[in-house]
Amino acid sequence: MHYLTAANTDVGIRKKVNQDAFCLKIAETEIGEVLMAVLCDGLGGLSKGELASKTVIEGFSEWFDNRLPVLIQNNFDLVGVGQSWNTLIKEKNDKIFKYGVEHGIQLGTTVVAMLMIDGKAIICNVGDSRCYSIRSEFKQLTRDHTVVEKEVSENKITREQAENDPRSSTLTQCIGTSAAVKPDFFRIVTESDMGFLLCSDGFRHKVSEKEMLGVMQPKILFDESTMRIALLDLTELNKERGETDNITTILIKIM
Repeated sequence: MHYLTAANTDVGIRKKVNQDAFCLKIAETEIGEVLMAVLCDGLGGLSKGELASKTVIEGFSEWFDNRLPVLIQNNFDLVGVGQSWNTLIKEKNDKIFKYGVEHGIQLGTTVVAMLMIDGKAIICNVGDSRCYSIRSEFKQLTRDHTVVEKEVSENKITREQAENDPRSSTLTQCIGTSAAVKPDFFRIVTESDMGFLLCSDGFRHKVSEKEMLGVMQPKILFDESTMRIALLDLTELNKERGETDNITTILIKIM
């Protein structure tokens, strides 16, 4: 399988610092072309959110360069990737949490990460940055770690009530704000002409899934230039509608 990709990050209309960060890597290996996409959203209300997001992104980048080749040489499977990512996330959580304690500050970041190879993919997340699959409709593949999502899962509020709940951005966990973290993992089968979107929450507050689908359906994503234009146009639409957060996106199409 071959992948087309595009990515964009924007500080937005209000914040002085972009606390989002991302990493997108593709490598030819003996078991096929491997793609890894990672996106982090440093917490805007906390100190040094950009340091937290950068720390996690650098960790995943180093993992791709150094740890992934070892896994490929030793009976590679996605279960092993998940175990390795779980260890990585907990190591970075420990590092960021200790830094915060030592400096008397609180800092943290979300993460959503995806690795694809040979018709299979693994996705993990902590926080409310999301991964969607795109075909004739958008499908959210990750689960938000928010107070509202927890109450929906416990049938305390409905999905409709959740849409307008003021606690929609209140996280139940992220990387670096507490001594423990528990990422979610998902494994899926992938096919040609599937699309995937990874995004920080700043991308999805002011633009509907219908509007996203209008410019992101895989059948109209002819090349990487078309994909980048779609991301830029929707980012600008978010800003025109008053989105104040940083906005970061990664768009992938499987050929």
